[in-house]
Amino acid sequence: MDHPSQASAEPATTHEHHHPSGAGTNAMAASATLHCLTGCAIGEIVGLVLGTALSMSNAATIALSIGLAFVFGYTLSTFPLLRAGLTVGTALKVVLAADTLSILTMEVVDNLVMATVPGAMSAGLVNAVFWAGMGLALGVAFVAAFPVNRYLLSRGKGHALVHEYHHSASSPIGVRRLIPSLGSALLATGVAAFLAGGLLVAVAAEDSSAPITSPAQHDSAPHR
Repeated sequence: MDHPSQASAEPATTHEHHHPSGAGTNAMAASATLHCLTGCAIGEIVGLVLGTALSMSNAATIALSIGLAFVFGYTLSTFPLLRAGLTVGTALKVVLAADTLSILTMEVVDNLVMATVPGAMSAGLVNAVFWAGMGLALGVAFVAAFPVNRYLLSRGKGHALVHEYHHSASSPIGVRRLIPSLGSALLATGVAAFLAGGLLVAVAAEDSSAPITSPAQHDSAPHR
């Protein structure tokens, strides 16, 4: 008696790499870079807040911020994989292989730019110099990390590993429906609003702390 082929009875466990066109590669690279950028921004701000609250040194605060940037960057990339049905362990393995080089590039460039902006590294959250420097650093970091992600995608690596699961995933069911789905446009808007809000609050705080001159101080001439 002939038995069915075992290969046809079992689901495929490997994925064929599809290399998208130039426009498609650019869009995927931009999406991957935005996920990393958002995670880096959140991690660095949280690290700065904790470092200030705990009276940590600048070096320790920077190290904490970098560590949290990796944590949040990996987390944002893990969410869609969990929605696709992967286990936590498998999702983390995919994300570590896909995003590590991108986040590392972004963090190196981001901190180098912040170090070159006068006063940015020592400025607090209510200092406009910090938010202006952070915006500049993240913008330059995005430009630096984009070609890294594009190169990895062109070789079927990097975010392409994550995209394969997005492409083959069925609609989420059960508890997987509760996992947030964060699109590129939403992430870009969130980063921009976050930086703009921080800058506005810092400027308002600086204005409110400026000394107020009374009308009598303007009139230096003696009254007769």
